[in-house]
Formats: sequence, structure tokens, C-alpha cells
Amino acid sequence: MPTPSMEDYIEQIYMLIEDKGYARVSDIAENLQVHPSSVTKMVQKLDRDQYLNYEKYRGLILTAKGKKIGKRLVYRHELLEQFLNIIGVDKENIYDDVEGIEHHLSWNSIDRIGDLVQFFEQNENCVEGLRKVQQANEEQTKE
Repeated sequence: MPTPSMEDYIEQIYMLIEDKGYARVSDIAENLQVHPSSVTKMVQKLDRDQYLNYEKYRGLILTAKGKKIGKRLVYRHELLEQFLNIIGVDKENIYDDVEGIEHHLSWNSIDRIGDLVQFFEQNENCVEGLRKVQQANEEQTKE
């Protein structure tokens, strides 16, 4: 299994390829806010571990293994954003919170969160009930 750092790179590469059709070292560096030399080192490691194929000055492509993991990592990230939104986390906190927790949850936990998100989507009245509880708690805190 890839390390959390490797996961961040695979996820970013997957998203860039999905959005633009390619992923350049400079784009990866910019999106992850790291130096291009750090990206090059990680890309070489991901190449050795068969998550992608990298040719210096020519670019990179994800292997089937890399695509599979990339897709799952993007799913995890989007699912956690969706979950935090449903439970009422302030929008300005969601991205940082997801970045903080996504590598620390088992896939079993992710699957259960997926079940819960699906439940909330199918039962809007439960989300409304949750919002009422949150409002009441906020009003109590103000008193």
C-alpha cells in the first residue's frame, strides 16, 4: 500500500489526468505546493513501485494499478467532503479537515461513511432533523 504522501501524489496525478488529459511535474508541484524536485523524486519512486510510468522530459501515465488507486483516493476525498458537508461542518473548514483525516481512516471506515452518506441522501428528513439539533445546540451555546 502507498504511504500517505504517495497517496497525495497519486490522487493529484489522477485528477490532473482526468481534468487535463495529462499531468506535468510543474502542475503537480503547484497543486501540492511543493518544489518540482520533490515531485520528480516521488514520481521516480511511484514509477519504481509501478503506480505510473515516467520518462524524463516526456511525461507520465498512470498504470492500471495507479489508476485504480487514484480513482479510489478521489472517491475517498469526495466522500469525506460530502459527509462533512452533510453533518454541517462549515464549508471553509471542509477541505483542510478532509486533508487532515483522509489518511487516518481504514477503508472499512470509509465504506461505512459511504453507507451513512447514502442513508442521508435517501432520507432527507434525517438531515433536516440533524440541522434542527445543530441549531438548538448553537442557540444553547450563545446563551
